Amino acid sequence: MRGTGDETARVARRLSDRIGPFRRTLLRTSRVAAGLPDIPDAQVEVMRALGADEAGSAPSALASRLGLARSTVSNLVSSMEQAGLVERRLVGGDGRRATVHLTPLATERLRTYDEAATTVLVDALGRLSADDRAALAAALPALERLHREITPPPAS
Repeated sequence: MRGTGDETARVARRLSDRIGPFRRTLLRTSRVAAGLPDIPDAQVEVMRALGADEAGSAPSALASRLGLARSTVSNLVSSMEQAGLVERRLVGGDGRRATVHLTPLATERLRTYDEAATTVLVDALGRLSADDRAALAAALPALERLHREITPPPAS
């Protein structure tokens, strides 16, 4: 590893080991708390990305934004379309290009999920010590910077 010592490597490994399980547990617990159907994490990320873009997104742009292969996004969009979560809209011109948009059902599920996740985390944070809550709050800016550091630059 470039410019890291043993302690940094241990922190990196622990962080890597915990992020995925934390995210999956939060998704599962929040989904159950809100009475939502099983929504795969990848679909939640697609919904979140589309929810931030009212104009919709071309599947290729969505793949780039999420750091996923175009074929993966195509499969996700197809399954989400069948579930009534997204819709494709043809872009003017030759009719070969389309943008993907959230349906009202997806917008509502995402809102419900976000509210449930907030409630789950507020409840859990309330059971932690004040020192733990302060440590987590203080770590958020560093986690955001770390996220930017590991995010690959957009393909040109």
